[in-house]
Amino acid sequence: MDLLFRNEPPTAAESAAVESVLGPPGSGWEGGTRRDSDLRYAEGGHNARGRRDLLLPALHAVNDRIGWISEGALDHICRRLTVPPAEAYAVATFYALFALHERPRRVLHLCTDIACAASGSGALRERLTERLGPPGSEEAGATWHESPCLGVCERAPAALALEAGEQPRYALAAPADTTALDALAEAGSPASEATGPDACPENRTTTFTAHAQAGVPSEPPVAEAVPDAGDPSHVLLRRIGRVDPLSLDSYRAEDGYAALRQAFRMGPAAVIREVTESGLLGRGGAAFPTGKKWQATAGQLDTPHYLVCNADESEPGTFKDRVLMEGDPFALVEAMTIAGYATGAQHGYLYIRGEYPRALSHLENALTLARARGFLGEDILGSGFSFDIEIRRGAGAYICGEETAIFGSIEGERGEPRSKPPFPVEKGLFGKPTAVNNVETLVNVLPIVLNGGAAYARVGTSSSAGTKLFCLSGSVRRPGLYELDFGATLGDLVTKAGGVHEGRRIQAVLLGGAAGSFVRGDELDIPLTFEDTREAGTTLGSGVVLVLDETCNLPATLARVAAFFRDESCGQCVPCRVGTVRQEEALQRINRGADPTNDVELLREVGRAMRDASICGLGQTAWNAIESAIDRLALFQAETTTTEADTIHTPTSTKERQ
Repeated sequence: MDLLFRNEPPTAAESAAVESVLGPPGSGWEGGTRRDSDLRYAEGGHNARGRRDLLLPALHAVNDRIGWISEGALDHICRRLTVPPAEAYAVATFYALFALHERPRRVLHLCTDIACAASGSGALRERLTERLGPPGSEEAGATWHESPCLGVCERAPAALALEAGEQPRYALAAPADTTALDALAEAGSPASEATGPDACPENRTTTFTAHAQAGVPSEPPVAEAVPDAGDPSHVLLRRIGRVDPLSLDSYRAEDGYAALRQAFRMGPAAVIREVTESGLLGRGGAAFPTGKKWQATAGQLDTPHYLVCNADESEPGTFKDRVLMEGDPFALVEAMTIAGYATGAQHGYLYIRGEYPRALSHLENALTLARARGFLGEDILGSGFSFDIEIRRGAGAYICGEETAIFGSIEGERGEPRSKPPFPVEKGLFGKPTAVNNVETLVNVLPIVLNGGAAYARVGTSSSAGTKLFCLSGSVRRPGLYELDFGATLGDLVTKAGGVHEGRRIQAVLLGGAAGSFVRGDELDIPLTFEDTREAGTTLGSGVVLVLDETCNLPATLARVAAFFRDESCGQCVPCRVGTVRQEEALQRINRGADPTNDVELLREVGRAMRDASICGLGQTAWNAIESAIDRLALFQAETTTTEADTIHTPTSTKERQ
């Protein structure tokens, strides 16, 4: 791709897709019809460059409509936004969900990550290879790719089909079987067309339409992801299964927006004081005090302030935020409004991962209804406070879950982490003070505001207050999302899920996802708190609890973890870019039967380099799970051999697929 425009014209459909985001062009300089006045002067360049943050939505619009981004479409977007083509190309190729070569409209994503691999995705991969060819093959009107975690681990294995068109549509099979895969691979053959108000383009308020297809079971209600839905002890999950996630009235009947009214009565400083007194720690993995972050943001003199909700839930094994967004979307909208009020922000961005079409639809509906009823926009509830939320959709980049990489993605740049300091509370999104919180953290604010910080702090332990959501998957009888008070043990959680399958024993438990660490099957007495897991040499991370029985091939699982980090490294810093590749190579050699002695020493050396010198948490934690398997599980102490049939397939990298 050149720095110069290639003068490739876009098609009518591509132009329409771009205009749906950017509006009609104002002059020939922006890609419109040339006029005589355009030859004498140019205008709008500064304003166009100020809209660089619309680059990602414009790329999504074309990819959703056509199925891929042609040179003409990219050229047209660049003219509209005054972005050099080489820069736009760098952004478009950064994301796994975009294609810059022609491909079928239907793309099937088969999850081959650790939870789905433990549930039999290998056989499904063989079926797709037999039917459509190797990953990336374009046969029979569809193409397919191996995907990292799709966030439906409680129903593993999973497959997601996205089909481009004037009305993009999706179908999800989870748990997937060969019959469902065959149906998903059939492009353009829905069993029933969409009905309801969103069926007409002029009435449509959501990006995607769900289509039922013969052979693919309908997506179950979100309450089925919570095995103990309706438990009176629930705090964050208490509305799941009780409210209609598409109805604002249903939400208000269950104390919806009571917390926002209370916040307006208290004032911003009092809200921050209660959040601080509650001891609420961030639930995304870093466990930073939320009140301290809000206070630091609110105290900045530079304006405007921004709020970013990090809903790019891409850690393998994690699905808690998806359940909250699908089952209780208005709670997140209300919590973001309170956070904006407390931190002095009038605009919030909700960055959601691109593989969550149902959650996206529910949030789009919630924002539309909240604006229509005066809960978003100007002068909310007559308080004098104005606040609105804009959804930004990710496009398949795990690194964008890092709190500074998410800024680059929203701003229309590559999603690469930034050096700190300055910290986001000082210079974050668009160089302005920004508070970044994940979905679970924000939803915790509602009971704090309603009941007081002191009441919240009485639940859990002195250092880990409140309740925690745990994403339990793998070899248990009832996988799903569980809410427990901090202080419950790992054994309590497994028991609540009915224990492991009959005749099986726990070989290992992965806590915190791919960036977490393993514990042994005889360590179920570890209390699930931030302080106790640290003392035990492990981590809570994002709340992943993946239980693996003795039938799981641990060396192959480690190779899949290594492949994940290799694929998701942004490549900005050498320790991570090179280290993740060397780590995977060593594990693959061991899996092929090589003597592990030398490679284990190499793994330690590479792991230390990544942990000490990587710019962000991805590289710093890429060695955690492997280190814990070697040291805690005593893996590779004896020579390890595996057969080809036992090995979890490791997909090629995103760059190789493209």
